[in-house]
Amino acid sequence: MSLIADTLLSYLPTKRKHTPSGWIGFNAVCCNDTRGRGGFIINGGDAVSYHCFNCGFKCSWQPGRHISQKMNKFMRDLNMPDDIINQIRLEALKLDENNTTEIRSIIPKFDVRALPMDSELIVNLLDNPPDKLVPVLEYMVSRNLFPEDFPFYWTPKIGFSNRLIIPFYKDGMIVGYTARAINSEANPRYLSEQQPGYVFNLDNQHDDREFVIVCEGPIDAISISGCAVMGAEIKDGQNWLLKQLGKELVLVPDKDHEGPKTVERAIELGWSVSMPDWPDGVKDINDAVIKLGRLATLWLIVSAKESNSLKIQLRAKKWFKHD
Repeated sequence: MSLIADTLLSYLPTKRKHTPSGWIGFNAVCCNDTRGRGGFIINGGDAVSYHCFNCGFKCSWQPGRHISQKMNKFMRDLNMPDDIINQIRLEALKLDENNTTEIRSIIPKFDVRALPMDSELIVNLLDNPPDKLVPVLEYMVSRNLFPEDFPFYWTPKIGFSNRLIIPFYKDGMIVGYTARAINSEANPRYLSEQQPGYVFNLDNQHDDREFVIVCEGPIDAISISGCAVMGAEIKDGQNWLLKQLGKELVLVPDKDHEGPKTVERAIELGWSVSMPDWPDGVKDINDAVIKLGRLATLWLIVSAKESNSLKIQLRAKKWFKHD
């Protein structure tokens, strides 16, 4: 029996029955079944299938395939911990012999990196903020960002005193940063220490949400507790990291000339896309949060998300036509 089949079997409800055909019956975990209408079967010692004969939900896995979103939902319905689910997803990738070499080559690895010298958490400076920090705090307010939203940093050092420092975390360690100038005319606008394949705010996605909102920049991501790919291009390694979350990935592109290419890449990767009916003048998520508030912005994003590639392409033609 494969590790995946054995692990799934161990998490099935304890109250179960076996049929002569090999099915294991129990109260279905995907709905409010009370008649033992859930069925699980192991085929050939490796492949697995689940079928709810109450609501019709189905999922399956066999060696050579990735863990699907439906199989991921089934595992969560079994109350399987996130770390076990991630182990199963990795095991499925390892069993795909055709992809093993390719996968190893795209898995990003990150080293610990230092923030700019004398950087301090802004939240620790609020009782007696230095004069040079005040314009940075005013900038944060203008962008609807608050010290409790994220561990923002600041330093009085030359070249950084007029910048908001956003650290990059991975597994709880700082692996880079971006320092955003509060003056839009500053050149460069961003001073960054960024490692290849990094996905911003990945650490904060391990909860019960069904999907992850993915955007381009960190300020947009902080505004709605999503992730950012740090630009308009989605790299293979970033896709791999995001897919390990086992959740539906929903791209919200910036409404600019690079947006259509990002949307096409998302379609290629099998992501969903949301192109909301933003108010006039709104180009990205943070613009929307400033104008509408966080809850209204999230509602518009969720209401507009689409997984059908043809519908996404048709929507994109209309959404980007004025840009």
